[in-house]
Amino acid sequence: MALLVILVLAAMAQVSYCGGASIDYGKALSKSILFLEAQRSGVLPGNQRIAWRANSGLLDGKANGVDLTGGYYDAGDNVKFGLPMAFTVTMMAWSVLEYGEQMGAAGELGHAVEAIKWGTDYFAKAHPEANVLYGEVGDGDTDHNCWQRPEDMTTSRQAYRLDTQHPGSDLAGETAAAMAAASLVFRRSNPGYANQLLQHSKQLFDFADKYRGRYDVSIPVARNYYGSVSGYGDELLWAAAWLFQATADGKYLDYLANNADALGGTGWSTGQFGWDIKYPGVQVLAAKILLQGKAGAHSAVLRRYRQKADFFACSCLRKQGGSGDVQRTPGGLMYHQKWNNLQFVTSASFLLAAYSDSLTAASGAAVQCSSGAAAPSELMAFAKSQVDYILGSNPRGTSYMVGYGFTYPQEAHHRGASIVSVKSNPAFVSCHDGYSSWYGRKGSNPNLLDGAIVGGPDEHDDFADERNNYQQTEATTYNSAPFMGVLARLAAGHGGRGRFGRSFQDEFARAATERDNKTSVLPAADHDIHLSPIAIEQNATRSWTEKGRAYRRYAVTVTNRSANKTVHELHIGIAKLYGPVWGLDKARYGYVLPGAAPSMPAGGSVMFVYVHAAPPANVWVTGYKLV
Repeated sequence: MALLVILVLAAMAQVSYCGGASIDYGKALSKSILFLEAQRSGVLPGNQRIAWRANSGLLDGKANGVDLTGGYYDAGDNVKFGLPMAFTVTMMAWSVLEYGEQMGAAGELGHAVEAIKWGTDYFAKAHPEANVLYGEVGDGDTDHNCWQRPEDMTTSRQAYRLDTQHPGSDLAGETAAAMAAASLVFRRSNPGYANQLLQHSKQLFDFADKYRGRYDVSIPVARNYYGSVSGYGDELLWAAAWLFQATADGKYLDYLANNADALGGTGWSTGQFGWDIKYPGVQVLAAKILLQGKAGAHSAVLRRYRQKADFFACSCLRKQGGSGDVQRTPGGLMYHQKWNNLQFVTSASFLLAAYSDSLTAASGAAVQCSSGAAAPSELMAFAKSQVDYILGSNPRGTSYMVGYGFTYPQEAHHRGASIVSVKSNPAFVSCHDGYSSWYGRKGSNPNLLDGAIVGGPDEHDDFADERNNYQQTEATTYNSAPFMGVLARLAAGHGGRGRFGRSFQDEFARAATERDNKTSVLPAADHDIHLSPIAIEQNATRSWTEKGRAYRRYAVTVTNRSANKTVHELHIGIAKLYGPVWGLDKARYGYVLPGAAPSMPAGGSVMFVYVHAAPPANVWVTGYKLV
């Protein structure tokens, strides 16, 4: 009897933890795509399902002599930022390529393809010449001083462009990736459109590669909102990987392999994947090429990419022995930062699912982690746990998808959703009126932002559903785009393995097979052991006791042991650090060497020190470029 009571109580606790209902991945998939319709700019189509929205941004680009209507607003504002929009489209396309059949079974493939085309139609307009790309419409500064429906916008709609005198390899590269990935989606259903997208992609890649520079230098108004901290090396490799998938042209695989060191593809080891940092995505795509037997003469380099893809998976699973393991909340959610943490959770969940399916297709090859191997099923199970958390299986029993579940955010930080619909009340709402009458208004938003993934809880699983709490309640398109794919995968159950490389590319694959120099798929145990060109040595140089605590001073020497190449853009990761650091500057992706453009020549070393009352901290290399 006692055992029965314990089992009943445990079951009740599980129901409470899961928000009171089992998770309906198919319903969540439908809503995730629906949210993107709330973010549309331009003339809305007749089949628009978010009925409270209306046409907006109809004069975008006119002052520049170009039609820039359409596209997506990135989040709760009314700016069209090019970099996150392009990443959104790339991830929607990858979601369809990987799990399009599953979306079709759920009745959502058509909606997903429409969402992609809404973005690519805009990019085609924004790329009127081979070496010109419009990268932003509106600016965050004027927009953030105003709280208005997009239909009422009175803020600046200036358009900002890239050209040969104002390069932006990161933005042009990401847009090239989006167009290449989308061309695969339309290859069979609309081949003429697919060819058009591919032509844009090739031109944009050439532009990005020939005229190198960071886009936020050329478009400085973007820097405070979507600054390119990781640089442009990842986007160039990302674009090349997608162009190889779309064309089977060996020159793009050559680019991916020959620039692996110089652009950081095999130098970066990180557990974070998002609109700024694409290295894990590049690494998984490269690993897929290897696992599919299409590496040709570049198998050795692609094995190094695969090692980095393994690092990403191991970091998410917390199996790197503390060197790069992603932090988790007490409830089990991956945690990176206070502001919109869920963007990294949805993108990682998709990437883990896609990598898991690729490994399973390659006879179940395992991921190699510092603390032991991880089977593909472990990656998928962890991805599922993150999805479940977002949809309500968490300590609060809160779904972080608006409109899904019993309890979900009511006050999303979103201009359009928080102000009465122009269709219900067409009276003009000014910037001031928006703030005074709607922004600070208590209670639920008048319009349901159905399917939006908000920023999510903090490191303690706490969440404040307040409109002014933008770090937690603002939703973005790039939260939802990768979520579409993993939701489709989970909705299909155990039989829903990804089919990227087959179902959506049958004709391409047959042609590519004739040109590819096939190599055998290597099991995980046959990974090359590639010696890192960077060595790290720690030594305790001094110790003392203060107020009963034993402190130690540690000196860390970082050496470039390459014979003839220079290390650039070195990023250092440090965990279990409980004191100050001297000789490094804190950055978004760990620590960097001080100075404007620090580097380490072949054989050179740098030193930094830290002090704390604990054993040595975990120190590792997060990323670098070797030129």
